[in-house]
Amino acid sequence: MTTVKIDLSQTIGRIKPMHAVGQPPMAGGFKSLDLSPINFLKEANIPYSRLHDVGGAFGGNRFVDIPNLFRNFDADETDPANYDFAFTDYLLKGMEEYGVKPIFRLGVTIENQFHIKAYHIYPPKDYNKWARICEHVIRHYNEGWADGFHMNIEYWEIWNEPDNGVPGENQMWLGTNEQFYELYDVAAKHLKACFGDTIKVGGYGACCPRGVFHDCEKYGVDPSVAGALINPTKIGYFRMEFLEGFFAYIKEHNSPIDFFSWHSYATVEQTVEISKFMGRFLTARGYGKLETMLNEWNGPHAEIQHGTSYASAQVAAMMCALQNCPTDMLCYYDARLNAGRYAGFFQPYAAIPVSTYYSFKAFGKLYAMGTQVLCESDTYKLYAVAAIGENTAGALITNTTGETQEVTTTLRGGKVYLIDEDHFISLTDWDSENFTLLPDQTVYIEKEGSN
Repeated sequence: MTTVKIDLSQTIGRIKPMHAVGQPPMAGGFKSLDLSPINFLKEANIPYSRLHDVGGAFGGNRFVDIPNLFRNFDADETDPANYDFAFTDYLLKGMEEYGVKPIFRLGVTIENQFHIKAYHIYPPKDYNKWARICEHVIRHYNEGWADGFHMNIEYWEIWNEPDNGVPGENQMWLGTNEQFYELYDVAAKHLKACFGDTIKVGGYGACCPRGVFHDCEKYGVDPSVAGALINPTKIGYFRMEFLEGFFAYIKEHNSPIDFFSWHSYATVEQTVEISKFMGRFLTARGYGKLETMLNEWNGPHAEIQHGTSYASAQVAAMMCALQNCPTDMLCYYDARLNAGRYAGFFQPYAAIPVSTYYSFKAFGKLYAMGTQVLCESDTYKLYAVAAIGENTAGALITNTTGETQEVTTTLRGGKVYLIDEDHFISLTDWDSENFTLLPDQTVYIEKEGSN
């Protein structure tokens, strides 16, 4: 028997945007670029989509990436004629129409075959000019420069995963650690000098800091959840070295940072440990109030479990668990339409959502209510979170225990909706105080009133 205690009178804080995504869904044929699938994000009340890897390898040579927007680095960065905003404009106008805000990554797309030839993952040959190019991109989208817009885009992320490989063997950054630290420092200082607090500047999209499991005692993490991540690897040690070096550098140089972003493709339980570590790590270095986002995440077996009850339960569990961790936002990787290892929202190449999407839609209902209330499960790996709004209350409960659970809640008089691979937020006749959850089933409960 599992008990989920829900107390609507005991408020905790805000429901955080744990249901943001990466890569907005779009369909493109030979003559059109259809953005209407983004409407699914609007329907799920998904607030943000991180713009990284947009349009395939190298940004489709059209979207978002700085080398796509400014194709000749030797050209005059103050001349609008030297920028190519066409496809990114089209994308961002579509996102704005459907109410999805971008997290704009300033940098490049991963080059997985860099060992054959690398194109854009070298350090820019002039850091100051690169910063000025980024400045003009922001002016285009926020201040109307170069026939642009006034979109008030808030989040501007400098680069992505510069720690994705040891020096010389890195798919995202073929420079030294110190070269990246300097690039961040130069760019962040320039952009904050230009725009102040009207934007948030951060980075660096850190790879999963799995090195914490190489020395669980040192980093204060639970070794019982480490699994394969506990095996020491060169890359694991490097990522911790890079992380420590970055914060030492920006502290010494007084580099501005409004948010720190990191990634995880670990289990829910492992990611919880990493999130708690990040909270301790930042606090110890004087950044305890820094906004943090896990803005690229998925499970370790995403491609195998696509569209299954397991997948929808795991994402529900991650959102519930991280709601109670020192992480301010999650961006699921990703919401693209085409087939891909981590494209978990839709049937491949079709704008038809699978059950994973509906876990996000359920969390979006809690996000709309706004205020988190006390919600406690007494069973390991049975996750839950609850919220209240002006006239409604709700809870999301998911069973990842691997066993059937008889669940008792203290939420009386609610309607119970089931989510699994055969039920996409399907209304049941279940009693909200007593019901049975099979392994990998998720329920969303909603009731009128807030008491």
